[in-house]
Amino acid sequence: MKLKLDDQGHVVLQDGKPVYVYEDGKEVAFDAPGTVSTITRLNTEAKTHREGKEAAEKALKAFDGIEDGAAAKKALEIVSKLDQKKLVDAGEIDTVRTEISKAFQGQVDEWSTKAATFEKQLYEEKIGGAFSRSKYIGEKLAIPADLVQSKFGAAFKVEDGKTIAYDQHGQKIYSRTRPGEVAEFDEAIETLVEQYPHRDHILKGTGANGSGAPNNGGNGGNGNKTISRTQFDALDPAGKQAHVKAGGDVTD
Repeated sequence: MKLKLDDQGHVVLQDGKPVYVYEDGKEVAFDAPGTVSTITRLNTEAKTHREGKEAAEKALKAFDGIEDGAAAKKALEIVSKLDQKKLVDAGEIDTVRTEISKAFQGQVDEWSTKAATFEKQLYEEKIGGAFSRSKYIGEKLAIPADLVQSKFGAAFKVEDGKTIAYDQHGQKIYSRTRPGEVAEFDEAIETLVEQYPHRDHILKGTGANGSGAPNNGGNGGNGNKTISRTQFDALDPAGKQAHVKAGGDVTD
């Protein structure tokens, strides 16, 4: 990326921040203080991870010489039973353990069900609410929020109470305006739409709007979108049908 300059060769500012232009032409204001803060936080996290790793390695030294962990665990269990056999025989101990295990498992299953229900409710509120409240969807897309969610909803997850978006390669989508930080919802959904092969059919003012679509040339000035045969063949059946219904043309 490169700095954006005005006609006098001065750096263009936006809210006091220098504007950079990416290779794809998108312009973003670079938040230097925010970037420094993020770098400091990431360095602190890296130090914490390193110290945790060193502590774990130190603790594992106590188990030097034990190559078969399963065998060691079984040996400890046998020793435990031998000690408890002073009170009851091993068979009764196993029975008691089984009953306790059943009761505990029942509680675990109940907690798991409640947790799954809560997680679903949290997802519907965080993700569904974000789609319905999105300014980008309302202003830029030609389809309602529920249809946008049906297409892109799977790309969003709730992690540590935050809404995180992932691209088609399973990588987190990071902000262009706040380097090092994950993109907020509207910036993330805009990125996903930009990567969508058939975005022209869901963006306002494109082929999805029929007579309101931009003239792409070679269609006699009727206001309908014209695409190449290659582009038309690349559309899915729904996209082809939408293009034809919108009165779009196809050129060889």
